[in-house]
Amino acid sequence: MTTPLAAPRLEHVNVTVSDPARAAQLMGELFGWQVRWQGPALAGGHAVHVGSQAQYLALYSPRPGSTADFPKGRPLNHIGVEVDDLAAVEARVLAAGLTPFSHGDYAPGRRFYFLDPDGLEFEVVSYR
Repeated sequence: MTTPLAAPRLEHVNVTVSDPARAAQLMGELFGWQVRWQGPALAGGHAVHVGSQAQYLALYSPRPGSTADFPKGRPLNHIGVEVDDLAAVEARVLAAGLTPFSHGDYAPGRRFYFLDPDGLEFEVVSYR
């Protein structure tokens, strides 16, 4: 029998975007997240870490003209973000020129989805 781990947490998700600075700014506008770090990354690329002190998105872009890619990450379906005020975040999504879709109420919460400018799908969910 294995010993249970003490409360594992998701620390970060690393995704490839076309413009890490633009993506980080959008995440700040939508969710109030802050840039934790930014700098050089794999294969001459650039990364921006945006989120809270506890968790973040690593937004990576390869060096211009590079074919560096992370094909192992292709099955990513969406990134889920829990918020307290679903309506307020949806208003921010709309103000950013993005389109919310697939709204749903389900036990125990409510949700909607949106695509960012790079086509990454986000699920925004509230359990309040």
